Amino acid sequence: MTNSTKFFVNQREQSKVKTAILTKYFGAWAQILIPRSKTGRVAYIDLFSGPGKFETGENSTPLIILEKCIKDDKLRKSVVTVFNDADPKFVEELQKNIQSIPNIDTLTYKPQILNSVVSDEIAKIFSEKNLIPTLAFIDPWGYKGLTTNLINALIKDFGSDCIFFFNYNRISMGLNNPLVKEHMDALFGLERADEMRIKVKNLTPEEKELYIVNELAETLSDNRANYVLPFRFLDENKNKTSHYLIFVSKHVLGYSIMKDIMASESTLKDDGVASFSYIPVKHIEKYQNVQLSLLSQYERPLDSLGQDLLCSFAGETLTVKDIYQKHHVGTPFTKQNYKEALRRIEEENKILADPPAEKRRIIKGVRTLADTVKITFPPKN
Repeated sequence: MTNSTKFFVNQREQSKVKTAILTKYFGAWAQILIPRSKTGRVAYIDLFSGPGKFETGENSTPLIILEKCIKDDKLRKSVVTVFNDADPKFVEELQKNIQSIPNIDTLTYKPQILNSVVSDEIAKIFSEKNLIPTLAFIDPWGYKGLTTNLINALIKDFGSDCIFFFNYNRISMGLNNPLVKEHMDALFGLERADEMRIKVKNLTPEEKELYIVNELAETLSDNRANYVLPFRFLDENKNKTSHYLIFVSKHVLGYSIMKDIMASESTLKDDGVASFSYIPVKHIEKYQNVQLSLLSQYERPLDSLGQDLLCSFAGETLTVKDIYQKHHVGTPFTKQNYKEALRRIEEENKILADPPAEKRRIIKGVRTLADTVKITFPPKN
């Protein structure tokens, strides 16, 4: 039994969390992009789809996405789906499982099922095509087929985002393995990969993880032209990282939506700020969060956020919405986190709000702070 075959024997908790993040984002993304697509169509592409079901009977991502489309009139008429797997047995099972979905024939666009090895040729095909708005999902067992060129090709066109599973353990072991040098070079770029091979030799395991994930984020950010957001999974049997789910987009709106979704799926929160991690229950007490330099404010509590805002916007007057949009990229903070931080420094009389607190409603014991409220920050001393 291969590793990929073992994966589909039963559904693990981390797989459920991954699927929840993906399907929530797909629903929000499709509703936004369908009205904005020139053709009225959007696409969902899964390059490592598997058979569509676990052996225990639970549906995996392909069937969940299709069922979501069938239940929604707008999605049913507009979503083009493409599923691919290199394993012909998986492809055969997927075809049967898709045909067994109730009302599958009501989809305007019949699911396309391919049997191809994901390679540089596939990346080249995507890079040369003008794609309709596309959400691509890449979930390889290891790293074969996962390249920066492929990800860039999938997100290059309007409204197109990519979500992929990053097998940290295998890539960490593979970085200095000459047998997989080509794969590592294709993921990080030759020059960056060579630098990484030297540097990781002198790092502790914790430092190594931070470094590798940050280098991946830097590679994908393309000098900050793209937005990159990682979600960490702890191994269910060991107290260490196994995978990351990585989101890449060219648009800050997609980044903001995904941040809210990942925050809601996080196991732990510190002062209301999400850990952006899934930690199995038995490991929560031992958990230590990771902090990436690209995402430099991970782990910082809301009191620190409030102090940052006082420094960043000293002497300015902005709406709550503008404050969030100007500041949140590269942080773990959601809009609700910003509102709570602003409420705290307002209570301390460090800012002026228009309208002031006494003229705003209280809902469930919390003073409201609408996006349109204007905040005036004092000038620097």
